[in-house]
Amino acid sequence: MTTPAQGNKPPGLGRFSKTLAFWLLVILVPVAFLQFSNASQAGGVVRIQYSEFDAQLKADNISSVIVVGGTEIHGEFVNQRGPNGAKKFTMLIPGTSFSDRELQRLTDRNVKIGAENARTGFGTFLIAALPWILMIGFWFFIMRQMQSNGQKAFSFGKSKAKLLSGDTPKVTFADVAGCDEAKYDLQEIIEFLKEPQKFTKLGGRLPKGALLVGPPGTGKTLLAKAVAGEAARPFFSMSGSDFVEMFVGVGASRVRDLFEQGKAHAPCIIFIDEIDAVGRHRGAGLGGGHDEREQTLNQLLVEMDGFESNDGVILIAATNRPDVLDPALLRPGRFDRQIMVDSPDYRGRGGILRVHMRNKPIAEDVNIDALARSTPGMAGADLANLVNEAALLAARRGHEKVFMADFEDAKDKVMLGAERKSLVMKDEERRLTAYHEAGHAVCAMLVKGNDPLHKVTIVPRGRTLGVAYTLPEDDRVSVTREQLEARLVMAYGGRVAEEIVFGHDKVTAGAASDIQFATGLSRRYVSQWGLSDAIGPILIGDNETEVFLGRDFGNRRTVSERTAQLVDEEVKRVIENAYARATKVLTENRDLLDKTAAALLEHETLTRENIEGMMRGEMMPPREPITLPPAGSAPLPAPATEPKRVPPMLGGPEPRPA
Repeated sequence: MTTPAQGNKPPGLGRFSKTLAFWLLVILVPVAFLQFSNASQAGGVVRIQYSEFDAQLKADNISSVIVVGGTEIHGEFVNQRGPNGAKKFTMLIPGTSFSDRELQRLTDRNVKIGAENARTGFGTFLIAALPWILMIGFWFFIMRQMQSNGQKAFSFGKSKAKLLSGDTPKVTFADVAGCDEAKYDLQEIIEFLKEPQKFTKLGGRLPKGALLVGPPGTGKTLLAKAVAGEAARPFFSMSGSDFVEMFVGVGASRVRDLFEQGKAHAPCIIFIDEIDAVGRHRGAGLGGGHDEREQTLNQLLVEMDGFESNDGVILIAATNRPDVLDPALLRPGRFDRQIMVDSPDYRGRGGILRVHMRNKPIAEDVNIDALARSTPGMAGADLANLVNEAALLAARRGHEKVFMADFEDAKDKVMLGAERKSLVMKDEERRLTAYHEAGHAVCAMLVKGNDPLHKVTIVPRGRTLGVAYTLPEDDRVSVTREQLEARLVMAYGGRVAEEIVFGHDKVTAGAASDIQFATGLSRRYVSQWGLSDAIGPILIGDNETEVFLGRDFGNRRTVSERTAQLVDEEVKRVIENAYARATKVLTENRDLLDKTAAALLEHETLTRENIEGMMRGEMMPPREPITLPPAGSAPLPAPATEPKRVPPMLGGPEPRPA
């Protein structure tokens, strides 16, 4: 029965008190012994050296002595004339034993002489045993700490896999959206576990493993949790980094132990998250040497499909780097299936948004389909963050429900970064930024092939002073030459606008991000996509990515100097054509450029509809006054969000840096 005092004990207080008591014991025992040993000195006994003993003997100041074990003398002074008024003294005999010459000297001085065996009291025993007591106590303390943390002593080679129990909150396939094909493949594995006769009667066999492959944030781990919730079978979960530690051989031992646990609970499912931590291509290290990761991988290969069978144990793993995995790990018989978990399409994004909105009070004006269409390229984690940011923003504004305006502002915050309202810009810099973004916007509106302009703003966000970005009307899986060239024109629209309005000498470094994006796109246009007439459909420099040490280091392709020079010339030609087209468009539509820049200076943010109205000659409505919070109320600080850069295949050019 728990007493009230025990019930109110804070978590971890008991462990802290035990630790404190142990260290107090370790510290106080030597202190107590020292006090005990010094107590004799306080009682009139003093320890002297042989020189002092010799002086006292010559002065006839010693009345009696007792030789203890032939190594120590205990004696008494005459008439309490010892050092510091001591009555008795002790002295260690120099050399190995009490000599006959010393015995004769004492006899000549009429000193009473006695002898005793060496004493074996508690103090002597404590002096000899104290170092061992401290070592054993410290080792016992380490073992207790390991057991309190859920580890057993000498269990380094044991698997750290967690077995999901029945009281674990379950995630089912109803909580997963946007990856119907992956759910179908995993559902088949679950049915195989529940009804194996349905498949084995036709000669089918239980799949050995399934590898979930996809970009970060697409829901690979969530799918594994859903499998655990749907399977109704033992489910072991472990991370790839849990296998390898500082001890040699621990990884292979943990793999063996993991599969032994799996065979004991068969049929079961084992899930290894981030398997690329132990499944990397063998031979990835230069210079030879022993690689603990390779030993772990070898043991994993043997356990999955080796001499002994592991019937009933299904391995599910997840990674976003399938290109670095060892080929022996990916072959059929080990990972029979590679399940692609890609970024969701329009319908998938709508389903994901509905899943995350289920437990939130959503207003009637929220259009989930419109949100799904305006978030191309976002993965499940991005959409979950979008819904969460909208809920936080609505709470900060004092809303009882989450409105569509909250979602729109949260989308801008997630994609572009939080507004930096405290940044003060000079009028000249603000005007220059307005023309820069107006140049992007006008090129996006007038050059055929660009995605529809979504919004243009000069409000500083994240690391940008302003941004104009586009969003495709639907999901796009391919891109044409016309669209690529139009994107290049839009990228240089800001730089060209600065040059037309302010002159060549007033051009700023604000187009650095635009130039970087356009140069990279132009080089891929020439060397990878085969869109250059001078180069032709030839792949040049296919290994210009990061070197995977040991596999790619000695297999780098070279390009002749003539071809490299031709590629550079073609890249320059493509960029110059885009720059010239941007100059022509903005020069012929200077009036629209000036109107857009003036509207940005007044309203700070414009939509596509606003610019289309100005193109028809309509006037912009006056700017709505800003409602300031009441005095004394400090608004909650906005959480810092890294600006999400729109992928080149899905949106406009990257925002220009501040």
